[in-house]
Amino acid sequence: MLMKDVIGLQEVKQHLVEMVQQNRLSHALLFLGKEGSGALPMAISFAQYVVCLPPPAVETEDLFGGMTAMSSLPAVKTPEDIIHQPAYSKADQLVHPDLHFSFPVITKKNGEKPTSKDFMVEWREFVRDTPYGNVYDWLQKIGAENKQGNITAEECNDIIRKLSLKSFESEYKILVMWMPEYLGKEGNKLLKLIEEPPPNTLFILVAEKEENIIPTILSRCQLVKIPPMKIEEIEKGLMERNSITPEAAYQIACMCEGNYHEALQMLQHADDDWQNILKDWLNASIQQNTLNKAKVVDVIHALGREKQKQLINYFIHILEQSIRINVYGEERVMSPDKEKVIAMKLDKLASIEQREHIIKELDKAAYYVERNANGKMLFMSLTIRIHYILKHKTLMEVN
Repeated sequence: MLMKDVIGLQEVKQHLVEMVQQNRLSHALLFLGKEGSGALPMAISFAQYVVCLPPPAVETEDLFGGMTAMSSLPAVKTPEDIIHQPAYSKADQLVHPDLHFSFPVITKKNGEKPTSKDFMVEWREFVRDTPYGNVYDWLQKIGAENKQGNITAEECNDIIRKLSLKSFESEYKILVMWMPEYLGKEGNKLLKLIEEPPPNTLFILVAEKEENIIPTILSRCQLVKIPPMKIEEIEKGLMERNSITPEAAYQIACMCEGNYHEALQMLQHADDDWQNILKDWLNASIQQNTLNKAKVVDVIHALGREKQKQLINYFIHILEQSIRINVYGEERVMSPDKEKVIAMKLDKLASIEQREHIIKELDKAAYYVERNANGKMLFMSLTIRIHYILKHKTLMEVN
């Protein structure tokens, strides 16, 4: 995986390459980015870049007594130049002997002590097919079902053993650890190795939640922040890698809040008629008719959890667009015509304060959808809350 294959993150790429070129590379890096930010593909592409770097040229004496730097390998001036290195093929297939991986695993049989090397076939498939996948996707791929993933004490012992050996082919030995949040207290086994690693050893930790990492490990890493993707980056990525119209790509990019994993989930339902469902929901929310509310709630409940989340995100997106129209004017807000019609009606229907209050209620509903709340009860309650917010000019908190 070349760096150019990672969507967006141009500033991060430039920063990482400069660290290498200016010899400022720390021995332990923490790539910190929320789900769908591209932290994992960024870390893997960087690790492949470093492991493919040719060793420094060796000076030899020429025929006239001068010293000449000699190297049999082509120079690497840009991250894309590693494709011409003999090590690239192995690194790209994740089989390079000096490139190691660690990630959460499960115990399939009682008494087993699994490590990451037992799941490398699945890992290579996962990285190849779903580089923007989350930990839930990974655990389902290895058949976890309801089992909890862990990075175990046996895994830590295996890491210490592998990184204590000399490198085989590359100048560097590299460990990419995905989701160090799954390290328990046994992670303290790695402290000495991280603090005083063998020469040319590089740790790359890839995490989503800084607060869940063992503090003693966190303090030994140099932070590399991976920001959420920009709307235009997601839009471009969706159009280049999938058969999707520019309008649909823009709509998904606006809704997914910088999360490319969520964008891919939405892409599976790109043909769903969110606009008409939202219109029916808004009409039912405004009206006094309880029967209409119940009918719309039944439709939303039948969507299932993932689509319910997407509908909520779409509602929030339209509300935010309506606020932008109020502040900047219709002509300065880029949005598909159908969306803009709904956003303009919302601008006339509710004040900015009312719309902000609805967004808060939608955020709370999304939280409960994630936690498998009863769909009918949740969306009926939410619809009634929206009704009160829209009908009452003086906002009241509905507890």
